[in-house]
Amino acid sequence: MARLLIVHHTVSPATQELLDAVLEGARDDEIEGVEVVARPALAASVADTLSADAVVLGTPANIGYMSGALKYWFDLVYYPALSAGRSVPYALYVHGNDDTAGAVRAVEGAAKGMGWARHRPPVSVTGAPAAADRDACRELGAVTALAALGM
Repeated sequence: MARLLIVHHTVSPATQELLDAVLEGARDDEIEGVEVVARPALAASVADTLSADAVVLGTPANIGYMSGALKYWFDLVYYPALSAGRSVPYALYVHGNDDTAGAVRAVEGAAKGMGWARHRPPVSVTGAPAAADRDACRELGAVTALAALGM
């Protein structure tokens, strides 16, 4: 069975809304053959990462950067993932109060450094998530689950 790993730092109601939408999309009844594993960034392990066929990353934008928790996860898994030599498809959602550009740039740089391939453009949300933002996160979860299957 293919495995989709969702690594997130969810500290606010807004990031929780986005995570819930990603999970809803990834667990759509029409998608078969994918195990969806969601881990907080501080609990996600090297083994979780190396067993993933695709990854969704979720973070708030904190002081113009990804959360410290997601940065910690990148530090933990960077060399083992790099040594594994697998180009894993990944997707990203980011929430910020007024800007997400620095967080997006930081996450994309780290993922590129690991040899991962961005599966689709990030979902970047500022302010309170709207219905369109939740829909975009649902789609992000679904298409990344399909990417875990090689589709």
